Amino acid sequence: MQNSIATAVVGLQWGDEGKGKIVDLLTSRHDVIVRYNGGANAGHSVQVGAERYALHLVPSGILHPDKSCVIGNGVVVDPEKLLQEIEGLRARGVKVGSNLLVSDRAHVVMPYHKEQDAALEDFMAGATSDQSGSLAIGTTRRGIGPTYGDKVHRTTAIRVGDLLDAAYLRERLRVICSLRTRELKALGVQAPPLDPDALAARFAEAGEKLRPHITDTVYGLHDALKAGRRLLFEGANASLLDIDHGTYPYVTSSNCSTLGIPAGTGLPMRNIGRVLGIMKAYSTRVGGGPFPTELLDAIGEGIRTRGREFGTTTGRPRRVGWLDLVAVRYASMICGATGIACTLLDVLSGVDELRICTGYRLPDGRTTDRFIPDAHRLEGAAAVYETLPGWREPIRDAEDREALPDNARRYLDRIERILGLPIEMVGVGPDRRQTLEAVGTA
Repeated sequence: MQNSIATAVVGLQWGDEGKGKIVDLLTSRHDVIVRYNGGANAGHSVQVGAERYALHLVPSGILHPDKSCVIGNGVVVDPEKLLQEIEGLRARGVKVGSNLLVSDRAHVVMPYHKEQDAALEDFMAGATSDQSGSLAIGTTRRGIGPTYGDKVHRTTAIRVGDLLDAAYLRERLRVICSLRTRELKALGVQAPPLDPDALAARFAEAGEKLRPHITDTVYGLHDALKAGRRLLFEGANASLLDIDHGTYPYVTSSNCSTLGIPAGTGLPMRNIGRVLGIMKAYSTRVGGGPFPTELLDAIGEGIRTRGREFGTTTGRPRRVGWLDLVAVRYASMICGATGIACTLLDVLSGVDELRICTGYRLPDGRTTDRFIPDAHRLEGAAAVYETLPGWREPIRDAEDREALPDNARRYLDRIERILGLPIEMVGVGPDRRQTLEAVGTA
């Protein structure tokens, strides 16, 4: 593959595909690693030898001290969580200094956003629908949706750059807190009125601690491109959770497909020559929403246990299902994927018979090979499967694709044919070294 000035790594399912490990692997070939969406609701796990790192706001490239990491304007930043993450990394010997930059235009997650998030989720959990039961969508209650909501409302938003001006921040919060106190009370939150002066002092202090990192990252990224530095974009969440193109309303609050890169960083897509779509060898999702290939049996429980399918951010057990290639092909299309990384293939070792979803049967009896990015309509779709033989051999010590068992190679070959894309990387274990790369990939 021809080298490109910029690469994007994006999840093609409902998240937790192993993007952190792939970004960590690719970081050595790039100079700047950029996070462009989401907030502390995302969790990327990276294992280096015996060390396992759980990252939420800091880009995975931080584990390489000679690289620059950027939190772009499209991210919503919880300053206190970010500071905790920075201190946690430093305590483990990871360098975090001038190599981490935070956009002054990124929006700030405030404590009242978390209260609002939880109160809305509780309210919707009790507001049932005759057709779908609870209307709660299973948020992480980290305040992400309400923060993006304030970004759109504009007059009630706080941006990272505002934290550096204590007087301006206090003035803004006096109006915002008055409004938010009334809203939270209406939602049934039993708490004293919000104190704007206390919040302003608390977050101005956080801003001062973050001041060395805060800058105009849009100009910084364009300057990096002009200097010939190679950029790597790290998407949080995943394409099927995209606010516009995912299984709405069971989605996150940002554009987490590659379509979020221009808005979330200020860089046009024409600068990105390689889009590596990440997919698990099976499917998972967290929270509510339709899941046509879900496994509610011993096979699903076995995959969950072997794959350690518990949320990096919440610890919640993930729902597990067969690989849905209707969904992955759709996500590849909207993201402009040029290649695939298939992770956690080792988790399927020992499963005698594997299924791949290649279509949906609709309630009226018709079948389709097109994804349905609408939760209400997708709920009624039944998966149409192809069946392939599994393999029993362990594969974590495989050094290349040819060393895999025959049926494992056939599984990968079939995925490539259905997607019409090459599988450039195959994950056969949790360590960064347990990744098989196709010859010639950059």
